[in-house]
Amino acid sequence: MTFAAGKAILRIWLVIMEVIFKIIRQQENSAPVVQTYPLEVEPGNTILDCLNRIKWEQDGTLAFRKNCRNTICGSCSMQINGRSALACKENVGSELARLQYLQSPETQNKTIHEVTIAPLGNMPVIKDLVVDMSSFWNNLEAVAPYVSTAARQVPEKEFLQTPHERSLLDQTGNCIMCGACYSECNAREVNSDFVGPHALAKAYRMVADSRDSNTENRLENYNEGTKGVWGCTRCFYCDSVCPMKVAPLEQITKIKQEILDCKQASDSRSIRHHKVLIELVKAGGWIDERQFGIQIVGNYFRDLKGLLSLAPLGLRMLVRGKFPLSFEPSEGTEQVRSLIESVQKTES
Repeated sequence: MTFAAGKAILRIWLVIMEVIFKIIRQQENSAPVVQTYPLEVEPGNTILDCLNRIKWEQDGTLAFRKNCRNTICGSCSMQINGRSALACKENVGSELARLQYLQSPETQNKTIHEVTIAPLGNMPVIKDLVVDMSSFWNNLEAVAPYVSTAARQVPEKEFLQTPHERSLLDQTGNCIMCGACYSECNAREVNSDFVGPHALAKAYRMVADSRDSNTENRLENYNEGTKGVWGCTRCFYCDSVCPMKVAPLEQITKIKQEILDCKQASDSRSIRHHKVLIELVKAGGWIDERQFGIQIVGNYFRDLKGLLSLAPLGLRMLVRGKFPLSFEPSEGTEQVRSLIESVQKTES
């Protein structure tokens, strides 16, 4: 950050200023429009404070959700300057400072006094900043986010856990169902079957819960095509916007590891892709493309339909001289293998 930008940010925190709020407004099944509202604010005013003032003082028709005003209920989640966040948590000063920092060097001396607010993504708009969260809740329900003790004999007292067993649930237990991760999810945007990071974070809480007796069936469900954990594109957006540091991607990765530990490489293409990739890199330092297609798509010559699907691509590669007839291991293969094995030992 330049000295000039630093001075501009300092000025933001020292004065009452007029900020232009650009709010994306929309009726159900209609095109969005941008409406601007000037407001004199202090740097410590939260975005929710400002929205309340706009509604009370300028436009009573503005619609948005709110409840606790204390980062607990998750109701006031919306897109603030292009990222999903809680309006009760973010304040004007930090938002303007963030925008100032993100400016290009050519425009960094220009003081920004604008805040753009839009509804959450990946959900249809009901009105203005209020979205229909039906798919969000339905996908949460799909992972059965409650402890199952049906296979156990009911004890005389409650199911007890050690402090360590309980600590495994702390991070995922912090989720407030605000929808920020779901709003930012690239996988959900292109794949309507993907249940979403919020659901899979809750799913890992059940997998990790020592009281649950349905872990095996859960892992089967979470392993289903791109509907479950294999639909995640690992874009990290869910982790970056989560206001409670639940780290949904981290929980998805833990579920993947649980699946990999109890499944064979031949069980599904997703699992084969993960395991074969690691084994080929361990063997040669990089991927032997000939083996990669045969083992993953062809399932070690067991899937004739899969093998036949590779034929057109293979022929085109042969014609253009791009099909590797031999494989040469890379330099440093031993070192690569040693690193992979060290990581595997750490995870086990």
